[in-house]
Amino acid sequence: MKKYTTLILVGIIFVLAVVLAGVLLFLKNQPPQERAVVQPIATVQPLEADSSLWGVNYPNEYSSLIQTANNNTPTTYGGSAQNSYLLEDPRLVLLFMGYPFSKDYNQPRGHENTLIDVRATKRVTDTTHATCYSCKSSDNPGLWAQMGMEAYDAKMFSDVTPDINNPIGCANCHEAGSMRLVITNPAVEAAFQSEGLDWRPFTRQQMRSAVCANCHVTYYFTGENKVLTVPWANGTRVEEIIQYEDSLNFSDWTYPEAGTPIMKARHPDYELFTADSTHYRAGVSCADCHMPYVRDGAMKYSSHDIISPLLDPQQSCGQCHTNVDDVLARVSIIQDTIYQAKIDTEDALIDAITAIKAAAAKPDSDPALLDEGRTLHRHAQFMWDFISSANSMGFHNPDEALRILRNATDLARQAQMKAAQAADDSSLLAVGVYYTINPVPTPVP
Repeated sequence: MKKYTTLILVGIIFVLAVVLAGVLLFLKNQPPQERAVVQPIATVQPLEADSSLWGVNYPNEYSSLIQTANNNTPTTYGGSAQNSYLLEDPRLVLLFMGYPFSKDYNQPRGHENTLIDVRATKRVTDTTHATCYSCKSSDNPGLWAQMGMEAYDAKMFSDVTPDINNPIGCANCHEAGSMRLVITNPAVEAAFQSEGLDWRPFTRQQMRSAVCANCHVTYYFTGENKVLTVPWANGTRVEEIIQYEDSLNFSDWTYPEAGTPIMKARHPDYELFTADSTHYRAGVSCADCHMPYVRDGAMKYSSHDIISPLLDPQQSCGQCHTNVDDVLARVSIIQDTIYQAKIDTEDALIDAITAIKAAAAKPDSDPALLDEGRTLHRHAQFMWDFISSANSMGFHNPDEALRILRNATDLARQAQMKAAQAADDSSLLAVGVYYTINPVPTPVP
């Protein structure tokens, strides 16, 4: 009897093992983001720009998304209070002289405010292209699909305004129906391709960072039509981006009187975070910290009230860290350190600019040495801006942020030295040379 019982148990175990193996094989062969499909209440059309229609099926996510309209709480170095960076740090007026960022440069607010803020900024003029709407609206994926990005970017800002009615929303990150996370920005798609990468096989956890790259990357405008371009062809590290833009002889503007062709960096949060940061190596995604899982009764969902983790550290940091107070203390030390390094770099850049302008004004300055100084200034300013324009005051990748700022300061001092040599004027080597002859700049309020 025991023999038969044993055989029956072995048979049951064998059948269960076969079934389990079959289930695992089935799951393995499913696309990474299409394993769980929720039966919708309402049908959402592909590329639907109105997020409230998606909210019928996902009310918790939508109700948290619209809370971003009222996010106005500052942190020590960030938040979403729309403070003026120019008022907080008047050095920026000098560093961006000759470029619209010297006239208007405010802290970004929550996603629900993107259209309000881009239409209010003084950086938008009659000559601004539609490209500046690229990261501001859920209407864009549909418009890009309809006309293509190049035709879209060729239009003027005012021309497409009637077609742009919704701020950033569901269609920027999700595919209707399956709700899988997707890259919708054609410039970012092209950037991944330039690296030999296809985002479609990415795991869901990888996509919880990659979708942020739809907007949170650095970029520049190509040609007369100002086509949005993400410069990853040589890689995503700051030196690789500089090398790529140097190969194109690209510049956003020429610094007045100094003659330096300057490149503008723009919020390279994805590039910094994925540059071997501690959290990235640990498998943490952007959404884990900025869109943590919360509960509404028995329902667990990712909050779409996207804010700084410092505004709700227990919910964001507490998912992994048991001592949140210790985490906050460490964040404070890291950000204070990086902020001071950033200010030191800014002072070095202003000294370099002062020296280059003085050398350029002298007819007998050595042109070769002066050009060397300009190249050093160009590279130093982009490296500084790579950290300054990113969110988090370097916390997305503290080691990389400090490395870049250290190198930027070194290059700026070398630029100052080259200019002094070109002008044969040792007085231009002084630290703080700008402030000995000029008042602190006053930004436009």
